[in-house]
Amino acid sequence: MAADQAGASASSGAPAPSREPVPIEPDIHEHGRAADGSELLSDRRIYMQLLAFSGCRDPQPLIERLQSWGWDAVLYQDASDPWGVGLLLMDVDPTFFVQTAAPALRSDEFFSALTPRPEMTLFARSYSIGYEGDLESTLVTRPRHRALNPEWPWVVWYPLRRSGDFAKLPKREKMKILGEHGTIGRAWGEGGYAHDIRLACFGMDRADNDFVVALVGEELRSLSKIVEIMRGTIQTSTYIEHLGPFFTGHVLYQSPV
Repeated sequence: MAADQAGASASSGAPAPSREPVPIEPDIHEHGRAADGSELLSDRRIYMQLLAFSGCRDPQPLIERLQSWGWDAVLYQDASDPWGVGLLLMDVDPTFFVQTAAPALRSDEFFSALTPRPEMTLFARSYSIGYEGDLESTLVTRPRHRALNPEWPWVVWYPLRRSGDFAKLPKREKMKILGEHGTIGRAWGEGGYAHDIRLACFGMDRADNDFVVALVGEELRSLSKIVEIMRGTIQTSTYIEHLGPFFTGHVLYQSPV
């Protein structure tokens, strides 16, 4: 059938879709677009790390320790493990995680007594798609506020990897596919049912995932439902190679916004 379709395309004279050229020149900026059409650039972004632990018999000492450290952080109760917790850390400087957070957690009597679950660790950065008119909000303010919003105590965190076939699509086709996803997400966000934090983890994830997504909201049923609905989109049903593992949690502590 594939050969027949290819032959039909060739006989019709329709050009085969070609992928976008891979950029050669180095570019570490995130891109946006101002209202007047001019290009926006930013090299600021927020990094987020989710650490999961088991063996927690009392989360209160962990909460007190986080309060004393003053970090931007969220402590979750793992909904799948009565003795499990998740710790979300965030900072605009990635050295915070290795030079500040890691030594503090290792030396602390309460956190060091927990059992780490490294298979659940997520580490990623914010990114732009290219049309955003406010890069500071997209890259720093909005993801931070969504993670720390006390009105949204439920969270579902998960990584995902797109297939190589998606990378080979023309840009217009990619935007169409992503647009379907975005339209659903905006409707659920405007209705107050679910809000997303989307991060990229290229080269930062031990399992070679591409992205990390968090869904936050007032009720777990809404977060579960939007994951179910998104399974029917072209992106998820056709171009997602792998999803998960999923971390589902409820807020025990959030640092002040």
